Amino acid sequence: MKYYSLKKILEQNAQYNLIFGERSSGKTYACLEDGVDNYFKTGEKMAVLRRFREDFRGKRGQAYFETLVTNGKGVNVIKKLSKGKYDRIIYNSSRWYMAYWDEDLQKVVTDDEPFCYAFALTEMEHDKGNNYNSVTRIFMDEFITRGAYLPDEFILFMNCLSTIIRGRDNVKVFMAANTVAAGKYNPYFKEMGLKHVDNMRPGDIEVYNYGNSGLKVAVEYTDSPNKQGKPSDVYFAFDNPKLQMITGGQWEIDIHPHLTKPINEKDIVFSYFIQFEDRTMQADIVINSVDKFTFIHEKTTPIKYPEQDIIYNLTPNEQHNCYVSLLNPVNEITKKIALFFKANKVFYQSNEIGEIVNQYLTQCTKAYIMK
Repeated sequence: MKYYSLKKILEQNAQYNLIFGERSSGKTYACLEDGVDNYFKTGEKMAVLRRFREDFRGKRGQAYFETLVTNGKGVNVIKKLSKGKYDRIIYNSSRWYMAYWDEDLQKVVTDDEPFCYAFALTEMEHDKGNNYNSVTRIFMDEFITRGAYLPDEFILFMNCLSTIIRGRDNVKVFMAANTVAAGKYNPYFKEMGLKHVDNMRPGDIEVYNYGNSGLKVAVEYTDSPNKQGKPSDVYFAFDNPKLQMITGGQWEIDIHPHLTKPINEKDIVFSYFIQFEDRTMQADIVINSVDKFTFIHEKTTPIKYPEQDIIYNLTPNEQHNCYVSLLNPVNEITKKIALFFKANKVFYQSNEIGEIVNQYLTQCTKAYIMK
């Protein structure tokens, strides 16, 4: 059994290192091991970022480094890297500490200083006044989610980095994620200008440079470290395309409803548009003597009447015809549009279009709730 290694992406010497691929390949393990190894070699500390404080509470925080205490081969990596000085890690109050069992005292002895700090993007206001100049490794785990992203999540992420980095240029940022459903449509790829992710294949590394700024971002679509498959793959061998993300690292795509017969153009009674990321979808409401449904497909030409047609977009717009949340209607026409979704009478040109719309609905609903 082999696991992912940071070797290839570290060779790029980038400030940002984005890593995505199949589950259970060792991406998180590799980033945590690198941070611990760097701490023992240099004394420089690390930080772990997640969206919510709940991601660190109780057993979750304590278990975060457990794979380094006993890895898949039964090796205590903490003991190995520290040359026997430590054998465990203790979590307390958003900090991780090196520790060891003292035979003479018959108790666990914990270091006075933490080697790693936990940060929640939703609670960054509480951390702004602290000093983290000893931190040179930052790890954002699960930067791609199958759930909803925070409103302005990328800005929250940047503010968090700013709090930690504070004018230095010796910090490396690692970001890891699985190839989950709708993962391509996350705020990080868009806001960082990572335009070639769609064309990447397992094993590829793309490097982005930003003019003469010196900024470099390395993006790796991890290849499977076990070409013949993992022993556990037998449990996921059903004929189901959604399981390929678990066994092979392909982008997971849900199955969305498709039309079973062609549309007669004269039955399209109304059309509106959904804009998400850099894509525009046209939604046609079809009504005839037998059927009532909405068909959503990609629009590849400009919207003909942008000041009149109903347009949904996560970015608020003062125009009377523009709305943020499709599922929270505010007038009669938007109520009628939403009814098709509530009645499960929405069909898609392709599974990819279904994924894009689903991600839009998830994010606009989350934004509405958080207000």
